[in-house]
Amino acid sequence: MARHIRNDIEAGVLRDGQVLPSTRELAAEWDTSVFTISEAMKLLSAEGLIESKSRSKRVVHYPSQARSGLIRLPKPHVILIGGYPGSGKTELGRVLARQTGWPMFDKDTTTRPVVEAALEILGLSPHDRESETYLEVIRPREYEALAAAALENVGCGNSVIVTAPFIREFNDSAWISRTAASYANLEAAVTYVWLYCDPESMHTYIRRRGAARDAFKLSNWPAYLAAIDVDFRPSVPHLVVDNCASSAPLQAQAADLLDAVLQRASQ
Repeated sequence: MARHIRNDIEAGVLRDGQVLPSTRELAAEWDTSVFTISEAMKLLSAEGLIESKSRSKRVVHYPSQARSGLIRLPKPHVILIGGYPGSGKTELGRVLARQTGWPMFDKDTTTRPVVEAALEILGLSPHDRESETYLEVIRPREYEALAAAALENVGCGNSVIVTAPFIREFNDSAWISRTAASYANLEAAVTYVWLYCDPESMHTYIRRRGAARDAFKLSNWPAYLAAIDVDFRPSVPHLVVDNCASSAPLQAQAADLLDAVLQRASQ
């Protein structure tokens, strides 16, 4: 719980000075015990990320949360972040965007309204993410739209951060070659990032966010896990960020990732 809340603070979802829900409200939101939330609050208090104003009022304490200045590189750089649902792709993207000032494109944010409308027109549930129609007709168009938005910004000389599952794409040599060629034509470099998260943490996050598109996964969790390869890694050279509860804080790993990108850009 502490890690998830810390990630929300570092990603700017929870802002400096914001009052947190009560312990009981957080326990209900996370579907866990009051004791667990209290222990998480103790950890975050010890780290200085939250302050207790009274017995019933806690606020976020992160005065350094203000976004850093824009990092401008001689040539644009594209960070493609992939991972399974609930692994923390959006959080990592937001942390990097706040550290760099670069625009971030998240697949769901960019395409969801159009995808839902298209599915309804086709007579399917707007939350369908499992049918052959979605996978073979709608999904490819999502990734085309996402790539077009990123390319347009790169064409303007901007570095970008792109977040999406990229599971098929990171294992498709033809897709990787096309993507590399598209960015190379614009003199842009690409860094591929895979976000790893253990099944228990993924389940907790997916359950908490309560998105309708996740209903099938949650109601068929054992079958869903059996159908995916938790240890999947991209076939292209890549960096791995570990978002398991026992790993280093996400912000620290994001800083290391950014250092690697900047070092590459200086070569």
